[in-house]
Amino acid sequence: MSRDGAPVDAAAVDALATRLAGRIVRPGDADYERARRIWNASIDRRPGLIVRVRGAADVVEAIRFARASDVKVTVRGGGHNVAGRALCDDGMVVDLSEMRAVLVDPATRTVRVQGGATLGDLDRETHAYGLAVPAGVVSATGIAGLTLGGGVGWLVRKYGLSCDNVLAMNLVDADGAVLTASADERQDLFWALKGGGGNFGVVTDFTFRAHPVSTILGGMLVWPRDRAGDVLRFYRDFMDRAPEDLTCYCAIVTSPDGVPIVAALACWSGEIAEGERFLAPLRSFGPPMADMIAPMPFPAMQRLIDGGFPDGAHNYWRSSFVHGLTDAVIDTIVAFADRMESPLSATLVEYYGGAASRVDPASSAFAQRSADYNIGMTAQWLDPAETAKHVAWTRAFYDAIEPHAHGSHLLNFNSEASDAMVQASFGDHYARLAEVKRRYDPSNFFSQDLNLRAAAA
Repeated sequence: MSRDGAPVDAAAVDALATRLAGRIVRPGDADYERARRIWNASIDRRPGLIVRVRGAADVVEAIRFARASDVKVTVRGGGHNVAGRALCDDGMVVDLSEMRAVLVDPATRTVRVQGGATLGDLDRETHAYGLAVPAGVVSATGIAGLTLGGGVGWLVRKYGLSCDNVLAMNLVDADGAVLTASADERQDLFWALKGGGGNFGVVTDFTFRAHPVSTILGGMLVWPRDRAGDVLRFYRDFMDRAPEDLTCYCAIVTSPDGVPIVAALACWSGEIAEGERFLAPLRSFGPPMADMIAPMPFPAMQRLIDGGFPDGAHNYWRSSFVHGLTDAVIDTIVAFADRMESPLSATLVEYYGGAASRVDPASSAFAQRSADYNIGMTAQWLDPAETAKHVAWTRAFYDAIEPHAHGSHLLNFNSEASDAMVQASFGDHYARLAEVKRRYDPSNFFSQDLNLRAAAA
């Protein structure tokens, strides 16, 4: 139905279907229930139309139809955003999940990636050439939403954010026009799309810079949960002197066999022998109850924690950046991690200092470059009757961290993002983003992502 609640003319929908190379999925169709689901079971929305596009021409047709019919629109890339921004009730989903091509040019070390591709799709193709694009930590994540929100992964300290490695983007704007944004064309839009979210159009493909990464030294170290405070303090001091070849995160979790643990997850992308030497103190601290660090293909590292984010679980996440991992922050993290009531829940400590921190903050909309640590509070559970208690744990944890926080957030990591959070996270960039919004989408046609209000004319 349209934004005012009026039904959309069925004949107009039928006419749209004839103009598509892809197809339309409607309520009542045999595959509708599957098509409207994403991995997070907490998101239960019923779109009026799901348009499974095959290319930019299909996106143009879908956007023009939605504008003519006054239908709200969401865009689904990988569908892995925890807040479920890929879906809406009653409106139309532009579903890119059948646009997953990845084309690698080894001579120029560039990669063209369609907007529905996942990290797994990207890694499979780039690895064949001994290359990698900095992108995320879970292979099912969509490259589009990740990049438009910044994009933090195993290579962030050496090669920066995903958005730092974008060379160009093609998109369909609110009028159904196909545009290119790059350092040479529409520089204002290119700036906004690099970390400013998907509120400006439907990005149909990206061109990335790739880097020579093939075999890495990586994996997991595990200690008993009661060592969490000690491990985090050692980790803090260890990472203060770590070369940018090393990205390493900590997680307070429950093992698959039900044992409460604290783990360090390391990815060394430099020379293997040097990595062995540098990681030796971390691998001997404690000592750990398990050491699973070994040379492995980079795509294996990207799949290492996939099992921790299963399809069909309920999820509610919050996160905050902190300037430093002080003793007070560590004590708060450990106290709340010990209160987790689901074996699927996790508390994450992610250190980002390195290449991403050296990028000129004015070069992209991503504004959180000066905060080294992200604290992730990820509640996951299976029984929907338990929702209230797990959400309450996450919110209380978030509130306890806030006195130590930087004031900004990794917005892709939050199930809730108020207008105040969005504005605080973009800081001085918010006014510039609003001006770009005014130029490219003054009527706020794209309003279902992290919504940015257009600046007054």
